[in-house]
Amino acid sequence: MNKQVEQGYRMHRVLSNLSRLDVDRLDDADRERVETARDLLEEVSLLTRPEDGSRPDAPTDG
Repeated sequence: MNKQVEQGYRMHRVLSNLSRLDVDRLDDADRERVETARDLLEEVSLLTRPEDGSRPDAPTDG
């Protein structure tokens, strides 16, 4: 797997895991950390996409 695809896949996995967290059970500070992490990862993902809008083929988790 090439390095760009591998990094994109890792970001996808982290975002998926953050999205699965039951944030209602977290305290306010942890909830804010999760939301901040999610926002930053999504921003990085947008910045690292090719200009033509295509995305590297990465395996999905389901």
